[in-house]
Amino acid sequence: MALTTDTRIQKQTFSNRSYNNSGTCIRGMVNDLEALGQAIRKRLSTQQFEYPIYSFNYGVNWRDLIGQDQEYIRAEMQRMIRETLLQDDRISDVSGFLFEFKGITCVCSFDVSSIFGQLREGVEVNV
Repeated sequence: MALTTDTRIQKQTFSNRSYNNSGTCIRGMVNDLEALGQAIRKRLSTQQFEYPIYSFNYGVNWRDLIGQDQEYIRAEMQRMIRETLLQDDRISDVSGFLFEFKGITCVCSFDVSSIFGQLREGVEVNV
């Protein structure tokens, strides 16, 4: 019997599982859609280019919106949110953007289509 060099490498995949972070403490685990929601909130709350642990595609540079007019903010927020969230392979589309301005704050809500289903998310930014 001859020796062969036939090596097979199997890629190990992990489920979409995360800690159940209630804001004040960690309580158990969450899967799929809830884990994706946490990943979305984390990505949108991370300042882009600020932390060397993250790639340049991770996070959002909200500081670019400070002092801009509302039409510019609407267009840029939509672009920034879509750009960062579509980096996640679990997300297929981001749409249905709604904007509400309150003083120096812009509240934006949007729909996320993923491999797990639909999700409504939002972000509040000081502009």
